[in-house]
Amino acid sequence: MTWAPESASGLIGAEIAGYRVERELGRGGMAVVYCAKDLRLGRTVALKLLAPEYTRNEAFRSRFAQESRVAAAIDHPNIVPVFEAGEADGVLYIAMCFVAGLDLRALLDREGPLAVPTALRIAAQLASALDAAHARDLVHRDVKPGNVLITKGVDSDHPEHVYLTDFGLAKKSLSLTGFTTAGEFVGTLDYVAPERIAGRPVDGRADQYSLACVVHETLAGAPPFKRADHLELLWAHQYDQPPALSKDRPDIPVAADEVLRRALAKIPDDRYDTCLEFVGALRAAVGGAGRSGSAPASADLPPAAPCTDQGTGAEPGAERGEEPEEPEERAEAPALPEPSPLPEPPEPPSWAGPVLRAPH
Repeated sequence: MTWAPESASGLIGAEIAGYRVERELGRGGMAVVYCAKDLRLGRTVALKLLAPEYTRNEAFRSRFAQESRVAAAIDHPNIVPVFEAGEADGVLYIAMCFVAGLDLRALLDREGPLAVPTALRIAAQLASALDAAHARDLVHRDVKPGNVLITKGVDSDHPEHVYLTDFGLAKKSLSLTGFTTAGEFVGTLDYVAPERIAGRPVDGRADQYSLACVVHETLAGAPPFKRADHLELLWAHQYDQPPALSKDRPDIPVAADEVLRRALAKIPDDRYDTCLEFVGALRAAVGGAGRSGSAPASADLPPAAPCTDQGTGAEPGAERGEEPEEPEERAEAPALPEPSPLPEPPEPPSWAGPVLRAPH
């Protein structure tokens, strides 16, 4: 097997670890994802192949195996199941469930800012998925619209079902082994938490920061920080205050601005304890604006398919489960603690570049 194939057809037809590669779905700085046929069970899967340089790093290999087992053990209706992970022909691979779906990036590009109820329903399902992963000490580290798959829900009260993709990629391993190199950054800069930029320890609150960036984009049409170049964007995440969402969305109360500011706090201790707590506070803050609404009319969301079936579509997904309970509504937004003082700004780092996804 030759890596990395320069064209999308480079491995089409090849058999890898019992899977026949059918077409490329996307590629990034460390992996290529293919639609593949499981020759043993006859099902369609999403097959992610990591570049060989990661296989040659023993610390990475060990961490990859450990985190793949953790990811495969998470049974949650909003997380894409991992079927298998291993090594074949010197390349690490992950086989995941594959179903039809439209990712949130495509939905936002098509629809623009979403209705408040729709954004809250999506946020609640993502928050539930992230909290489930954090309970197993697994941090996603790349929460962004492109990793959020949306399919048709079960009824009019649940018009969309959300899946969080791209677990089991051992992003934590890259950090622990120091395997990132100049010009490479595991994550997407529009949604990266300040502590990751500064090289400080990372836990689930980094994912909460990224989730808050995504929620802001679903409501305002853009992430909270937009800058002319990467260094300015990294600086903004560390030291600039987020804009008031209510200025772009007059239908959203000012109280929601305070909730987002807390979730986007520069210091993790100033954020909410869990992602669901953040979404619950946001729901309470928006009040009546978040009580009703339908899915985007032109989204044409495909139905969610069980993982045991063969699926067709553009992204990996997960088998449908019952939508997690949404956080209990509260009468008013919670009071915010006094933020911790920010450190003196250092010189901005000279590295970083977003991981790119190939067009579908």
